[in-house]
Amino acid sequence: MRNSDREVERKENIPSLDTRFNQTLRSVQGLLQGRSFPGKVLLTRRSAEHPPDVERSRSENDFGSGEHMDTSFEGEDQSTSKVTDETTSKPTSPITNMESTSREAQKPVLGARATDSARVMKFTKELSGSTVILETLHQLAWNGVTPHLRPTVWRLLLGYAPPNSDRREVVLTRKRNEYLECVSQYHDIPDTERSDDEINMLRQIAVDCPRTVPDVTFFQQEEVQKSLERILYTWAIRHPASGYVQGINDLVTPFLVVFLSEYLEGDMGNWSVTDLPSQKICNIEADCYWCLSKLLDGMQDHYTFAQPGIQRLVYKLKELVRRIDEPLSRHMEEHGLEFIQFAFRWFNCLLIREIPFHLVTRLWDTYLAEGDALPDFLVYISASFLLTWSDKLQKLDFQEMVLFLQHLPTHNWTHHELEMVLSRAYMWHTMFNSCPSHLSS
Repeated sequence: MRNSDREVERKENIPSLDTRFNQTLRSVQGLLQGRSFPGKVLLTRRSAEHPPDVERSRSENDFGSGEHMDTSFEGEDQSTSKVTDETTSKPTSPITNMESTSREAQKPVLGARATDSARVMKFTKELSGSTVILETLHQLAWNGVTPHLRPTVWRLLLGYAPPNSDRREVVLTRKRNEYLECVSQYHDIPDTERSDDEINMLRQIAVDCPRTVPDVTFFQQEEVQKSLERILYTWAIRHPASGYVQGINDLVTPFLVVFLSEYLEGDMGNWSVTDLPSQKICNIEADCYWCLSKLLDGMQDHYTFAQPGIQRLVYKLKELVRRIDEPLSRHMEEHGLEFIQFAFRWFNCLLIREIPFHLVTRLWDTYLAEGDALPDFLVYISASFLLTWSDKLQKLDFQEMVLFLQHLPTHNWTHHELEMVLSRAYMWHTMFNSCPSHLSS
């Protein structure tokens, strides 16, 4: 047989993209019926020239008891085979070999200690250069950031701190001084100098601050609530298109905890901001303010009148769930449950109210690593979050579903469950984002 004939025959034997997509979709739907999902799946495209490499995913044995369970690793170990750097960065191909991934998940893996060391080395190496390569930092941060490096990494991911180390301190000092000037100009003034709308807005913020993360005692400290008030009011005054909207108060809390961790050690329940000099508190507030501003720059229509950005995401979530889990979608529709009834709060507060607070910073590592693509990726995270309870929800009537979704059983969640949610979200995003027609009605 001539070479050209063999080439034609070989290509004819390769499944089409749509065929492989549907096979993968059926596998995913099967996973939702109770089979375990082996952590973050690495997706690979079948090459016409070479068979796909089998890559490792993270299994349950990878998850330790530390704050982060980032179990990707690099290099070779004496007792394990070499793993590519793709285990610590987001894969880009749209199709996954589910069977190979499941088999690989059962193989021995390195312990969390070696993994943590490898990840710390990667972050340290990237941050030690004169100029940080932001693309590399985004890839590293997606799988979780080492806690003591998180403040620096978050400032860089959001574009608040410049990647050039020589300019970084100068820029931060200037921005912190600018924030203090804004507080002095807008917040630290008598009510006689405010408009009626501004007085009402400040009162609403003052009411909401004590309600922020009420189950975490740290946020009940008076000084913490005053810091929240100054940050939120200053942001609202400088962003009149949206002003203050309930839910934005939740978005400040991860920044506040992360930037305080540079100065306070140990369990957050034992922190006291009164132990800090006023200058450090001012710097922390400024960092929170500017990082909040950077975060919301990419989703301002989520908080303008009628919040059209969130309504758009709710619609996309409904369509995605209909495509991935048609039985659940049909059950919810038959019982009259609208996605807006529960998903609006999810998008408004970025799921902060739905999971234990100790998991929020890990979730936000991925949020900030997504950058400008975060609003779209939120749809996939929310779908993965919802479908965690697909079987349970299909056994409930309307009232029971509403109550269940308002009080989700996540209080005992660990990083393991969160990594599962992120893994499914990434896989579905890779599949559907490359094939948007699959989401069309």
